[in-house]
Amino acid sequence: MGRLAWLVVLMLACAGCGVLAPEPVAPAPGSPTRAEVSALLDQVRVIDARPHPGGYERGCKAGQGCVFGPAWSDDTDAPGGHDGCDTRNNVLAAQLRDAVRRGRCVVVEGVLTDPYTGTDIAFRKSDGGDIQIDHVYPLAAAWDMGAHAWPPERRLRFANDLSVNLLATGKATNQSKGDDTPGEWLPPARPNHCFYAAKYLTVAVAYDLPITAADNAALHDIARTCP
Repeated sequence: MGRLAWLVVLMLACAGCGVLAPEPVAPAPGSPTRAEVSALLDQVRVIDARPHPGGYERGCKAGQGCVFGPAWSDDTDAPGGHDGCDTRNNVLAAQLRDAVRRGRCVVVEGVLTDPYTGTDIAFRKSDGGDIQIDHVYPLAAAWDMGAHAWPPERRLRFANDLSVNLLATGKATNQSKGDDTPGEWLPPARPNHCFYAAKYLTVAVAYDLPITAADNAALHDIARTCP
């Protein structure tokens, strides 16, 4: 049988075959429900696409914009502010189990269950860069979506709001996310998608920040998988 005949046979054999959809993955225990995520989606503003007003400059060295204030500042009215500990250590203390501190503030070791991968990461201050603090709703995205018009005090609060917008995660995961929003990036662990969707939307609603149409589509897809 010639090559062309073989191709015809294969095409006929596969006639009516559909593309196999990925098997559903159960959400992680304790994930927000479909109703909870949908309620947040009902509250958030949706815009067509991310604008780019320009002017975003995170650095705070001489001559730099420092548009969200010094990194991990304690001088803020965000939860945990003015407690004598910097924001990074407050996040580590809140998320790491078996956390050991030096003095009242500095976390020197512990174990993080990464909220984006579901894996455990041992933390030691000597290798502190292995765990980074992620802004769930990225600072650059927030700037583009409206924070450029906020007063400096509100931007400083947003950057240090550990109650809604900050999560410790692994270095590689944080760097892969960058300033992407849900239409562009989702956690590597699919069971954690409902958690991430609710977390992202909670920040958006709390600070009246919009999501893009692409974000909206991705988050609605996630909501349908939630328990």
